[in-house]
Amino acid sequence: MRTATTPWSMEFAGRVDELEIESEVLRSNPLGDPAVRPLWVYVPPGYDDEPDRRFPAVFVIQGLTGQLDMWRNREAFRPNFLELADRLFASGEAPPTIVAFVDCWTSLGGSQFLNSPATGRYHDYLCDEAVAFVDARYRTEARREKRGIQGKSSGGYGAMVTPMLRPDLFSAFASHAGDALFEACYLPEFRESVRALRDDYDGSFETFWADVRARPFGTKQSDGVLMNDWCMAACYSADEDGTVRLPFDPRTGILVEEVWRRWLEKDPVRMVPRHADALRSMRAIWLDAGKKDEWYLDVGAVAVSEELKAIGVEHTLELFDAGHMSIGYRYPRSLAFLATALSSD
Repeated sequence: MRTATTPWSMEFAGRVDELEIESEVLRSNPLGDPAVRPLWVYVPPGYDDEPDRRFPAVFVIQGLTGQLDMWRNREAFRPNFLELADRLFASGEAPPTIVAFVDCWTSLGGSQFLNSPATGRYHDYLCDEAVAFVDARYRTEARREKRGIQGKSSGGYGAMVTPMLRPDLFSAFASHAGDALFEACYLPEFRESVRALRDDYDGSFETFWADVRARPFGTKQSDGVLMNDWCMAACYSADEDGTVRLPFDPRTGILVEEVWRRWLEKDPVRMVPRHADALRSMRAIWLDAGKKDEWYLDVGAVAVSEELKAIGVEHTLELFDAGHMSIGYRYPRSLAFLATALSSD
């Protein structure tokens, strides 16, 4: 019998193609990270049987530290997202849709799916290369009305801001616990970084990175917060020459207001009013988060929702009883939501 406890016996009704894309915009990126990236494409059941049919597409992006092969990871007694997506489309609970899984990992942990002189042109990679790559090789309906994007955490951030910046490409998005309301999700951790830098690294992020790259990541309690603060600064507040500007003094914790303003300019809560026309053009918007999210991204989701209401944009907001982790079971809900919206005329 095929059950969730026998993953080795699961057969897909659709299929997952594992491809590689050689990026021009990531070539010679500042971190020296690979320009050749894996890209997976799920095609739904019936795709090969209807050679003249075209399909909507949803692009899926990962959270901080995510790399593409992690989509095959599973938690105890739970199918992974690839299996859940296949089950969704095989059951007919959602219209058949092509699902493209894009890798925007960096050696700092992530990219926030933005262009940055400190990390690379990951916004351009996602929008101008990955989308075109999939459209050229699969029978997508290659227009914004039939294209959406989905992600969680930092991927949820990318799913929110990418359609604001490129409404010519995307008309729907789903954000699970996406980074938003930066004073709630980021600012409280600055003090933790200051303390860890003082006690272990003589106030120096350079010393931290030298240490963490010489041992397994996560073997010190402060690894996560230090990595996160530096990575976000590299994405949000790097100078044109690649210099990373922190929004706080690493020795005193005093906020550097000019740099913090650069972060806030990239906060989805603050971006919504500036991109009102783009958001009003969306066909579907999904926001959700666990009510016990450790980074208070449920509070951020509500703040984004209120800004969307203020500009008259319809959307779905769901808060549920969970924290930040282990919420992969939520992804098929928003995938079905997007697939249904993108399949309508």
